[in-house]
Amino acid sequence: MSIITDNVIPGNHGKIFGTNAIEDLDLLEIKSSLLELDGIKDVLLNTDIFPREFTVYTSKMIPISVIENRVKLVGFHAIPKGLFEL
Repeated sequence: MSIITDNVIPGNHGKIFGTNAIEDLDLLEIKSSLLELDGIKDVLLNTDIFPREFTVYTSKMIPISVIENRVKLVGFHAIPKGLFEL
């Protein structure tokens, strides 16, 4: 494990997560819950694919485990996708 694989790095690339949430209302609940965390600038939802995905953009380094645990509190899972493209 490294700093890049264990954290969401601030910048314009964000980190993509897959989720088992299907309904738009559930995805919006995940988004609003994540936006309450300090350091998260934006959450973009991708509802065109299955399983659904969301991208988290941060203003500071945030551990992936914090995002996973916050989504679990809403009742769903968040699975981080591979590293960002360089």
